[in-house]
Amino acid sequence: MLELFLLLLLGLFAGVLAGLLGIGGGIIFTPVLFFLFEGAGVENPVIWTIASGLFCTFVAASGSLVRQYVQKNVFWKEGLILGLMGAIGISVGKLVVTSSYYSRKEFVIFFSAILLYAAYMMFGRGKDKSDEYDRKFQPMKLKQSFVTGGIGGFVAALAGVGGGGVMVPIMNLFYKQPFRKAVSVSHLAMIIMVTSGWVQLAIEPGAVSGLTGYSIGFVDFGAALPLSLGGLIGGFGGAFLNHKIKRKYLQWGFAIMAIAMAARLLWSIL
Repeated sequence: MLELFLLLLLGLFAGVLAGLLGIGGGIIFTPVLFFLFEGAGVENPVIWTIASGLFCTFVAASGSLVRQYVQKNVFWKEGLILGLMGAIGISVGKLVVTSSYYSRKEFVIFFSAILLYAAYMMFGRGKDKSDEYDRKFQPMKLKQSFVTGGIGGFVAALAGVGGGGVMVPIMNLFYKQPFRKAVSVSHLAMIIMVTSGWVQLAIEPGAVSGLTGYSIGFVDFGAALPLSLGGLIGGFGGAFLNHKIKRKYLQWGFAIMAIAMAARLLWSIL
């Protein structure tokens, strides 16, 4: 019962981050699941972590999208196109994840590198005092969606996250999309992307036994569901706060969290 409560609490915190920053909550889901599966001695903990983490992200991102819809801040066309491009990236990444070359060490290093890079980009952008809400919402071009979604989907598959931590900086920093819009677009895209990912891993052969008896393929719903429910609830609050907190504080907060999580993961392989 205590573990269930802790998972719900962690999921709640991850959901708030998802709504605030468009990161899908994976920054919390993935490390928690990884330590759970590895600590329990589950065979192939990396694949279990990625598959179950993608399911958690799907639930959290769905809740945040509903909130964005209520606030009339959904960009359907751009989000759908980005999601389809991301599904292609996830399919490519899945081939790497299920290969014999992608082990625990590679997973931790890759995930930590992504966190540190995103933290660097977001912290630098947080120094910009310009008011992005004065910008016009220019539609994203197909090439921009292909690059953003492809990279985001590939990262999502390799790290078990929603890809928002990569897609939001790309849209915001390189393609000059307002942060608020980038968060909204990433939520819709993540739903399509991660669904493709966890469904593919659910039908992937070779799964032996997860942490609980409630699993399909490499997706352990018994472990992922408490995190997902907490993330779903937290996602509503996070999306609401997204309109109440200044952009630079959101980006600095993300940077600090990403650095702390990367340090913890890297410490585990030393």
